Amino acid sequence: MTGVDDMVPLPLRVTSAVIAEQLRERILDGSFAPGEQISELQLAAKLQMSRGPVREAVQRLAQEGLLVNHRNRGVFVVELEVGDIEDVYRGRRAIEKEAASTVYERGIPVGLAARLQEILHNIAQYMNAGDWKKLAREDLYFHETMVEAAQSPRLSRMFSTLAAETMLCMSAFDERYIRPPTAVEEHERLLHRLLGGDLSEMLAEIDRHMSDAVESLTNARRERDGDRSNV
Repeated sequence: MTGVDDMVPLPLRVTSAVIAEQLRERILDGSFAPGEQISELQLAAKLQMSRGPVREAVQRLAQEGLLVNHRNRGVFVVELEVGDIEDVYRGRRAIEKEAASTVYERGIPVGLAARLQEILHNIAQYMNAGDWKKLAREDLYFHETMVEAAQSPRLSRMFSTLAAETMLCMSAFDERYIRPPTAVEEHERLLHRLLGGDLSEMLAEIDRHMSDAVESLTNARRERDGDRSNV
């Protein structure tokens, strides 16, 4: 079975955005494996669609960094290398530090702490249940909520361009990356620093969080590759 088999037919007047959403979900849940080729013809046939909207959806996901077009070979699901992981988190570090600075400048929005605390509760629940996919999504939602608190459409838009690649990074390694109980503790520290009122400490905590994430993902990648080499 390939990722195409998990796709479902769509109404005739559906937009490319809906196709992209379904395809994105199948990439992030592992139905399409890293390095797997994506055939527009197969997708169009499975979805019972013309190739035009499918092509637009594929191009959209290529712009998001989930697909890569190799000339004369076709389109493939991206397989992130260590350098790619570092670059994704380099971009996130810059965005989240600027968002934190803006929040301190404008003031912490009413209700932000309660929203983040609720997300922390969900992270703990999913961690205890071993539901790594949902945990990864809540992890990302925590950071997205912090960026949105800056009330900067452009910062939020820049963050969203890295969101899918971040999910791909995290979901690829499951418990190899998310080491209990660090998922909860690390985000609790971020919340504590945010509410503590010291911007320099908050920025330093973001630096630590991003560096730890890169280290964990890099180690998880090497561990996974080591397992594959022993098969």
